[in-house]
Amino acid sequence: MLTEGTKAPKIKGVDFKDKTTVLYFYPKDDTPGCTANACDFRDNYASLTKKGFTIIGVSPQDEKSHNKFKAKYDLPFELIPDTDKTIAQAYEVWGKKKFMGKEYEGILRTTFVINAKGVIEKVIEKVDTKNSTKQLLETIAK
Repeated sequence: MLTEGTKAPKIKGVDFKDKTTVLYFYPKDDTPGCTANACDFRDNYASLTKKGFTIIGVSPQDEKSHNKFKAKYDLPFELIPDTDKTIAQAYEVWGKKKFMGKEYEGILRTTFVINAKGVIEKVIEKVDTKNSTKQLLETIAK
């Protein structure tokens, strides 16, 4: 996984310049943990943008799925489809997971804080989906 101090891989259509970006990777639209994660960022969106953050979510679903998810939960930030997993692989968050005894490949839920120079400042690997904003702000304060 990419570490703090590393240059963030480029994402087509995303400019990290002149702002701090919270780039969060999540497994799937409209699942309990992913919904909690997104809604926590939504509920704290105004205070996060006042602090200068831009929020962007990335998952393997397509644009249609993302649009439905955004509309259902009134999400005010961008969700990027990564159907071919190139972004997840560039950020090294595509890997082996276990669920109910089964092993499979998928998104490793991770949040990156990327500064205005495009450098990763913080990496949150054990995301608290219900308290994403609080966890983010506490991590940045360290």
